[in-house]
Amino acid sequence: MTVAVVILNWNGKQLLEQFLPSVVANSKEANIYIADNASTDDSVDFVTANYPEITIIQNATNGGYAKGYNDALKQVNEDMYCLLNSDIEVTKDWLQPIIEEFKTNPETAIIQPKILDYKNKTHFEYAGAAGGFIDKFGYPYCRGRIFNTIEADANQYDNSEIFWASGACFFIRQSVFKSLKGFDDTFFAHMEEIDLCWRAQNHGHNIQYIGESTVYHVGGATLEATNPKKTYLNFRNSLFTLTKNANGNLLFLVLTRLIFDGIAGLRFILQFKPLHTFAILKAHFSFYFNMSRLLEHRDIPSKKKNYYHTTSIVWSYFVSKKKTFNRL
Repeated sequence: MTVAVVILNWNGKQLLEQFLPSVVANSKEANIYIADNASTDDSVDFVTANYPEITIIQNATNGGYAKGYNDALKQVNEDMYCLLNSDIEVTKDWLQPIIEEFKTNPETAIIQPKILDYKNKTHFEYAGAAGGFIDKFGYPYCRGRIFNTIEADANQYDNSEIFWASGACFFIRQSVFKSLKGFDDTFFAHMEEIDLCWRAQNHGHNIQYIGESTVYHVGGATLEATNPKKTYLNFRNSLFTLTKNANGNLLFLVLTRLIFDGIAGLRFILQFKPLHTFAILKAHFSFYFNMSRLLEHRDIPSKKKNYYHTTSIVWSYFVSKKKTFNRL
């Protein structure tokens, strides 16, 4: 099985200087690519000068995570893709358990490793932790991280099937990525991996968490959580994903989301963060504008099954005070 580690880059020279050495040193089983999203700094020159063995794929524009990878992976022919953020430190033999899982279990289509916090290595990292799930209304959460409650890693989460894998370190078979036609370009960034995983689930594919493989993620290196643009993309793309993929009464789901998102907006106002409230309003207007297109892309299996682990993670967390996955 051939492996490609593909790192998306946009003006990320400092991140490449810091984290690329660990990838090169610990990824002898793979070919490494830098997919550059039309950077204007000298990051490409840095890679060319210092890592001539790495292949540079030059995208014509900065299309964000979704289009950036869609464009770049057209030029990558390995059997397995690892889509790796530029702010991740990998560990020794991190690829071996992943390769073994793909070889042993042909039904496994997508894999996520254990993602720990680079700044606090005893704890899970926000974006992915020990594998992702969603609730009935499309709100995502992870084993090891629900909202802002982040658990210490005590190997409490075994290898098992998960609902979505984090785009920070995302393994997928080339054949599956192509059969699903890649990411949805309209997402730009945030939650495009959840949309892809949900589509994979609807087509009967299996997604696994493999904790023997560990990486450390900085998180927020490209777009900080305090940035209202991130709030806008997360809320909008969550609605996009729900509309495209959820079974059940879509009108009920969307109306319920309207209420929950409204509460989130009021909470931001009470926290003196009005720009985030405006970002949620903007997200909803964009969602309504795109509704007809999203409905055209609904692809729901005839044999419906529950896609959610809990009905409402908002209720479980804020009302029932269930702060960790094991209590859900």
